[in-house]
Amino acid sequence: MDRLLLIASTFCFLFGFAYTMHALGARVYRPARANFFAILTGFLLQTGFLYLRGQAIGRCPLTSLFEVLIFLAWAMVLFYLLIGPAYRLSLLGAFTSPLVFLFQLVALLALKDAPVRIARAPNPWMELHAAISIVAYGAFALACVAGVMYLTQERQLKTHHIRSIFYHLPPIRDLAVANGRLILTGFALLSVGIFAGFMIGSMQSHAIWWSIGVWLLYGAIYAMSKGHRVSPRRVAWLSVAAFSAVLLTLSGINFITAKSAF
Repeated sequence: MDRLLLIASTFCFLFGFAYTMHALGARVYRPARANFFAILTGFLLQTGFLYLRGQAIGRCPLTSLFEVLIFLAWAMVLFYLLIGPAYRLSLLGAFTSPLVFLFQLVALLALKDAPVRIARAPNPWMELHAAISIVAYGAFALACVAGVMYLTQERQLKTHHIRSIFYHLPPIRDLAVANGRLILTGFALLSVGIFAGFMIGSMQSHAIWWSIGVWLLYGAIYAMSKGHRVSPRRVAWLSVAAFSAVLLTLSGINFITAKSAF
């Protein structure tokens, strides 16, 4: 049942992906509420999947790369639903849905879905560390999307090759502000995750040390942006590059496994 919910969710984001491709290729771009409701429906189905999987394994569903990738996709959509409408970044969903669709497609087709039911009682600090860290990565992922939107708009301005979708993009300054706030949000959440990692009582977990490395990386990016040491364009590039690095090494992290030190 949980896998059926995930497949249905993926089709919702496929609709968003198809809509994005159509919008980018259309001469006249028209925003559609159907895209937002498709993303919202996909999010609810994702939530249902994570709830049922958590009930089945008796803990936070982060026991495999398959579950980590789905949880990351869920966190991305969560931040879009919270931030997009609030800052009038409705088109952010059109850029988010393709990435979420690809995450879930890779999970369904390329990764082994083998739920791990651990006999021991869950360690609440381990659960908090794992969940908050992935939610923080969701904020970094959406910062990456905002960075791509910023760079897309800046390129169109520089080349004077204006397409209809350009007129529906948020002001470039708003994208820079949203990017910075998403980085700060992810940094703050990851700080909580790292604190929970320290409370586990064991520093042998490479996941904790990796989280510290990511925390330092994004902390440096945010500090440079607030100190005006780098331009908003550089910050956009850094947010894209930093999340790409995080994503490429995600397969080496096992947040909650049978071998976790509880």
